Amino acid sequence: MQLRSDSLTDGAAISARLAAGRPDEASIVTFSDNLSPHLAWSDLPAGTKSLALICHDPDVPSRGDDVNQTDREVPAELPRVDFFHWVMVDLPPTLAQLGEGEFSQGFTARGKAGPETLHGARHGLNDYTGWFAGNPDMSGSYFGYDGPFPPFNDSLVHHYVFTLFALDLERCPVEGAFTGAQVREAIAGHVLGQASITGSYTLNRRLGAGAGA
Repeated sequence: MQLRSDSLTDGAAISARLAAGRPDEASIVTFSDNLSPHLAWSDLPAGTKSLALICHDPDVPSRGDDVNQTDREVPAELPRVDFFHWVMVDLPPTLAQLGEGEFSQGFTARGKAGPETLHGARHGLNDYTGWFAGNPDMSGSYFGYDGPFPPFNDSLVHHYVFTLFALDLERCPVEGAFTGAQVREAIAGHVLGQASITGSYTLNRRLGAGAGA
């Protein structure tokens, strides 16, 4: 099973056009183009009945005390947790690729609609849903793709893992506003094959913010 992208290079910096946030001279950071990446695949395992796609960042600070503070950095030794940026299930195995910008163009306050999306697939909630939950101007259900927007003061470069799963399920057994964690649990034992592409991104100017732009 192979996964490739015209938008991403495995192991390299992610372009700012695919990110939700980018550096800004006036306000440190601002929203970016937030384009969903091109992804294409081949050599699916025999018996594949549907595909699932998950993008997650495993480098998110487990506590928010130091996040986005101008007088200090988030320490590298702080334990990290997963943050889901894209969760999609029920992609048909007859499909071979997703176009750049097909699922996201710009950042939508209060979130994009879902769960139903293109190609008969369904989007889950990404973790901006929780991140903006207490913000009256931004709170909502964030379905689909929303790209990197790591803390501008994080001492770690963040990594974004795009994983395509070939499943023996015609329909993933999750309903409603499902999450990445729920999809992981639901597909356990049903994965015939998987392939990943990992990119990196930072908004910390000391680490070279915007280097992938």
